[in-house]
Amino acid sequence: MNCQDYEALGLKVGIEIHQQLDTKHKLFCYCPTIQRDVEESNFEFFRYLRSKRSEMGEVDRAAKEEVARSKKFIYKAYDTTCLVEADEEPPRELNREALQVAILIARMLNMEVVDEVHVMRKIVIDGSNTTGFQRTALIAFDGYIECEGKKIGVATLCLEEEACRKVEDRGSEVVYSLDRLGIPLVEIGTMPDITSPKEAKEVAAKLGMILRSTGRVKRGLGTIRQDVNISIRDGARVEIKGVQTLDILDKIVEYEVLRQLNLLKIRDELLARGASVVNQIFDVTSIFSNTKSKVIKRAKCVKAILLKGFAGLVGKEIQPGRRLGTEFADIAKTFGLGGIFHTDELPAYGISEEEVAELRRFVGAESNDAVILAAGEATRVENALARIIERAEYCLIGVPEETRKANEDGTTSYLRPLPGAARMYPETDVPAVRITPDMLEVEIPELIEERAKRYAETYGLPYDLAYVMADSALHHLFEEFAEKLPATTVARVLHIAPAELKKEGVEIGKLEEGHFRAVLELIEEGKIAKEGAEEALKIFCEKPTATKEEVVSSIGSATNLDSFIAKLMEEKKDFIKERGASAFKPLMGLVMKEFRGKVDGKVVAEKLNEAIKRALSDG
Repeated sequence: MNCQDYEALGLKVGIEIHQQLDTKHKLFCYCPTIQRDVEESNFEFFRYLRSKRSEMGEVDRAAKEEVARSKKFIYKAYDTTCLVEADEEPPRELNREALQVAILIARMLNMEVVDEVHVMRKIVIDGSNTTGFQRTALIAFDGYIECEGKKIGVATLCLEEEACRKVEDRGSEVVYSLDRLGIPLVEIGTMPDITSPKEAKEVAAKLGMILRSTGRVKRGLGTIRQDVNISIRDGARVEIKGVQTLDILDKIVEYEVLRQLNLLKIRDELLARGASVVNQIFDVTSIFSNTKSKVIKRAKCVKAILLKGFAGLVGKEIQPGRRLGTEFADIAKTFGLGGIFHTDELPAYGISEEEVAELRRFVGAESNDAVILAAGEATRVENALARIIERAEYCLIGVPEETRKANEDGTTSYLRPLPGAARMYPETDVPAVRITPDMLEVEIPELIEERAKRYAETYGLPYDLAYVMADSALHHLFEEFAEKLPATTVARVLHIAPAELKKEGVEIGKLEEGHFRAVLELIEEGKIAKEGAEEALKIFCEKPTATKEEVVSSIGSATNLDSFIAKLMEEKKDFIKERGASAFKPLMGLVMKEFRGKVDGKVVAEKLNEAIKRALSDG
């Protein structure tokens, strides 16, 4: 079947958007919503987390696996975090500013807002929350958006606290930063109405545009991310987390479809072979007592499992650059190991042909069988191989439901089993909030796409540039100065010049709204030419506290333009006599070399033309 025939494959996709809100303080405390440098941490502590039972007495399967990984979590604290983030104090009441923004977004998505907001606890014990759970609250449901003429259902909108920021993964230890923990975010989940990779990208882009249109969300890398739920007929629902950029979202969907199709092919081949998985872990440390493999030499123990009938299939590619063996290696890594070895790729990595033969004999492997090896600390190896046995057994069934991580190239890696309903239970420390009619009376802002159309019509900008300015956090500055200066000049200051500086390697992160306003005012006042915008911004990058007068002084002024041109006419009089009017271009280059950014090029051209005409008439 053609992999591109997504309708025939029964492809269903749902998008989950996680967007940080730009509020004064966090969701359940009064700490600011700013991120810090890890070096600024003034305190750290560590935790080991354990799973909890739900209200029904069940243990979530994803939580159960996290506990088996037995990791130590280290948390970096700051003078801008408090005991709520450290889980040493109860949470405060729900941030009403964040709730109001969430209601605004819900109305823009045509959703029904709940009558009363109740906070729930969602079990998360990968260390990203010090409590072992994430606080989340359903705000609205049953909405929709229109995307390319198709109605896409929006199932839920939740208001929840952002997780910790992962700083370092040391295998058995993970370091987190508390600065991000508790920042309010909305989680928006669509219905599985999306039926192609292209449509998934379009829907995510539309949702992102609506969120930015509020002017109440944070911007920049890491402030918004997409999770994608994907399934095909005969496959399974797989959640792919952490898609940071829209550029690869369509590829993520394409590659997951490819992965599921290849896993189904492997299943069919295994069933045809009569394959099975031996539920036993073999201690094979003695076989490698004199090995030349550096990885195994460093390990305390080496253990193996036997997969009957799997030969040649463990090394089979299921996504570009990723094989079934890579899936098993992903699992080993989540238990703090470096990965696995398997007989489809051995002898290699310092493991000899003799060692492979002895390994196969020891575990009773025949020619059509595969052997998986893991090396490291005994308990971690044992737990990892036990989980790989479960995963290998599922190869005989098809595609497992699981949560995966998005990689930069569009492929995905295993994270954990797909969580179930057992992970949710009520939060007893945060009071409910009744939604009043006044809270539902919100002013719907102009959408960015509508603003872009207005800019293109009003200011005559090309639509692409109009959209960039409409989508800018400084769009209000654009509108203010586009009434006084050419719109293209304003766009150059706000967008084109900073982009060019960034290409040159200039650090533009310190530029603020006040800097852009100052440059536009200097152009409006005639103190610098529009060509001087880039140089003026560069000065602000190097010295953010510079005054407008210091910028003008650094760039220079146009007071000596006339005398410069007069002197040039004298020096080049023979050249002008010889070349006539065609002398203009080379002479213009000399003048602009001296006055670029100080005087408008049009003014320079007019003065130089007049001077050349006078020189020719006098001659």
